[in-house]
Amino acid sequence: MSEKRDHGGGLNAAIDQYGGVPTDWIDLSTGINPNPYPIPEIPLKFWHSLPDTQPTQALLNAARALWNIPKDAVIVPASGVSAIIAILPLLKRSRSVSIIGPTYNEFAASFRDHNWDITDTAPAQIRVHPNNPDGRVFTQDEITNAHQSLTVVDESFCDICPDKSLIHLADQPDYIILKGTGKFWGLAGMRLGFAITTPVLAEKLGQLLGPWNISGPAQFIGTQALSDAAWITNTRIDLKNMARNLDAIISQSNLSVLGGTDLFRLAQCDNAVRLHDHLCKHNILTRVFPYSNNWIRFGLPANEHDLYRVQMALGSYA
Repeated sequence: MSEKRDHGGGLNAAIDQYGGVPTDWIDLSTGINPNPYPIPEIPLKFWHSLPDTQPTQALLNAARALWNIPKDAVIVPASGVSAIIAILPLLKRSRSVSIIGPTYNEFAASFRDHNWDITDTAPAQIRVHPNNPDGRVFTQDEITNAHQSLTVVDESFCDICPDKSLIHLADQPDYIILKGTGKFWGLAGMRLGFAITTPVLAEKLGQLLGPWNISGPAQFIGTQALSDAAWITNTRIDLKNMARNLDAIISQSNLSVLGGTDLFRLAQCDNAVRLHDHLCKHNILTRVFPYSNNWIRFGLPANEHDLYRVQMALGSYA
């Protein structure tokens, strides 16, 4: 049986322990944009009919244009990046994979479930870019110099820094670039992700995922979200400003900002569990990690009012 993996979220469990109702709380435990893409009215046909090829193609065209995907690369949509992660070990016969951590723990869990070894160097490599939780960005040389039988680059957080994207590697043999709509667009509940890769690996992924692996509403909303250039530009500016303001508050509270992205900030403190508990008593949920007693991660507040609440709660911590 697989081990239980720690993740952000879990607001209901926090409410059970600390009280309140969801509207009392500020959930900073994830790296999800707190101001999600506004959902357009969804035509009835997307609810009533099975997902069809034309709406899927419209979605893929929007993705190709936004991410500047190489013309020879194939886009495989799925019900979230996690659905793709779960089948990655089935793509190759290798039985060892390099995963630079700490990072998003679903990768290691998926490969371990399929009896792969996690090692420092291996024929297969996984790189989360930018990394969660420290925000590390990899250079192209770091990726290509270590490439052997399979390289997976998870760019779930890369829409805040598109100039760092390694999407141009997607048409090279045995590379897979992962993209999603859950973080930057704040649509984690929609469950829409993409694997961008060569035709050979795309065929294997498609067979493993099966038909109708994304919903009609996801087709429609995803197409609108990926095509909305004005919203994307404005959101990048807003997230950068809020991340800067949050850093200032964290630093004023005698914590050290270690890194992160414009969707989350990683801080160091003397006792992360104690600080997490203090903030929960103020109805603010953050993220702590089982591998560090000193790291605490803050998602971005949605607005100035929430930022002020974080400032007041940190100011009362002693």
